[in-house]
Amino acid sequence: MRLILLLSIFSLFFGCKKPQKEATSNQSKPNIIYILADDLGYGDLGVYGQQKIKTPNIDRLASQGMLFTQHYSGSTVCAPSRSSLMSGLHTGHTPIRGNREVKPEGQEPFPDSIPVLPKMMKQAGYVTGAFGKWGLGFPGSEGEPNNFGFDQFYGYNCQRLAHIYHPEYLWNNREKVELPDNLQGKDQQYAPELIHQQTLSFIRKNQDNPFFLFVPTPIPHAELVAPDSVMKRYIGEFLPEKSYNGKDYGDPDYDFFRGPYGDQENAHAAFAAMVSILDRHVGEIMELVDSLGIAENTIIMFTSDNGPHLEGGADPDYFDSNGPLQGYKRDLYEGGIRVPFIVRWPGTVRAGTQSDHISAFWDIVPTLKDLTKSDYHINPDGISFLPTLKGDNSAQQEHDYLYWEFHEKGGRQAVRMGKWKAVKYEVFSGEADIELYDLSVDIGETNDLSDQHPQIIDQVKTVFDTARTHNPIFKFASETYVAN
Repeated sequence: MRLILLLSIFSLFFGCKKPQKEATSNQSKPNIIYILADDLGYGDLGVYGQQKIKTPNIDRLASQGMLFTQHYSGSTVCAPSRSSLMSGLHTGHTPIRGNREVKPEGQEPFPDSIPVLPKMMKQAGYVTGAFGKWGLGFPGSEGEPNNFGFDQFYGYNCQRLAHIYHPEYLWNNREKVELPDNLQGKDQQYAPELIHQQTLSFIRKNQDNPFFLFVPTPIPHAELVAPDSVMKRYIGEFLPEKSYNGKDYGDPDYDFFRGPYGDQENAHAAFAAMVSILDRHVGEIMELVDSLGIAENTIIMFTSDNGPHLEGGADPDYFDSNGPLQGYKRDLYEGGIRVPFIVRWPGTVRAGTQSDHISAFWDIVPTLKDLTKSDYHINPDGISFLPTLKGDNSAQQEHDYLYWEFHEKGGRQAVRMGKWKAVKYEVFSGEADIELYDLSVDIGETNDLSDQHPQIIDQVKTVFDTARTHNPIFKFASETYVAN
C-alpha cells in the first residue's frame, strides 16, 4: 500500500508539469521573442540594482538566462533606435537617424529598399508578429509594419500617439480598431493591456510553428498613467511625491494627436505601477511559453530602446534609474544608450550567467542570421553574439568600435572602442571638444582624459569622420527634430 501511495504521489507531481514538445521539422528552429521596453533605464530593474520598485519576473528571467552588462541601444531616442535594430546598421548608416514626425499620424517611413530583420525571418520560415509601438512609417507608407515583413501587427503605428495610454483607436494590421470606451476623455481601455493580450494570443496560435515575435511595449514612457487597480497599491509608497501639471481631454490646449501629457498627481506611484505592469507582462509571456512546453525551443530577449526620460513627471533621479551611469534619454553618455539586456534559452544559455561582452542593437540581425543559418542578403554593421550565448567565449568576435550620432541638441557623436568611450557634443558648431573616458575604471564618465591620450583622440576623430554616410533626410547639420 505504501508503494502504491508513493507511486500515486510521484505520478501526480510529475504529471502536473507540462512536458517539452518533441522537436518536429517545423519546430527545429527556435522561436524568438524580443521584448523592447520604452525608456526603461539601466538601473530600473531589480537585477540591475533597482531598490524601490520590485521586478520579480524580469529578475527571474535573468536568473534563468544570461544578463549582459555592456549592451547598447541603437540610439538615444525611439525611432532611430528601432531603425538600427531592424536594419542591423548603426546610426551612421541606418536610414532613420532621428524622430521625424509626419502629420497627422506617424513618422518618417523606413525605405523598403533596405533589407530588414522581419523579412529575413520570414525567408527563414518564421511567422512574424509585432505588438506595441511602431514608429517607422505612417499608415499606408512603405515603412508600415505589414510592408516591413510582419504578418501581424497590433498596436500604435505612431510613437507620438503611443504617449496616450487610453487612445481612441489602435491598429490591427491596416485596420483602425476603435476603442469606444476611451472616447471623449473616458479611460476604460488601457492600451498596453489590450496589446499584451494580443501578444499572448499570437504565441498560442503559433506554438506549433517557428515564430519571430517583436514586442515593443509602449511602457514605461510618459505619459505616466496606470489603471486604478494597480495605482492604488503604490499611492503613498514613494514619498515625497511628485506632481505633473499636464493637459487632459477638455482642456483648451489638448489635442489627441499632439498631447501634451496628462495630469498626474502621483508621478512616482504611476511610474512604479507602469514598471510593475511591464514586469507582469514579461512574467505572463514566460509562463505561457513554459505551459505550452516550448520553453527549450524559445529564446526570450528583453531590453530597452534608450535611457530613462524626463517627461510627463518622470523622476529618474528619485528611482536611480541610471544606476552608476551619467545622462538620460537624448544623451550619448552611458545613461542615454547603455541598456539592460537579458536572454533566456533553456538548455542552451546557461542559467544565472553574466556577460560583459560589448554588444549593441545592430548585433541582433547577425546573431539571428547566424542562428537560423539564413541566406537572406543583408550586410549589417553588427557582429553575431551567438558564441557568447552558447558559452563559447573563445569563438566570440569583438567590435573594433561602436558608433552613434544624434541629430538634436546641436548634434552629438559617440564612439566606444574597447575600454574607451568618446563623446562629442555641439557638433554643428564646428568647435566642440571631444571628451574621453576610461569605462573600465570610470563607468560614470566623470574624469575626462582627452588631454592625456592624444593618440586615442586621433583614432576617435577618424571614426567620427568615416563611420557615417550621407543621409539626405537626416543631414548631419544644424537641424531640429521633434523628440519622442
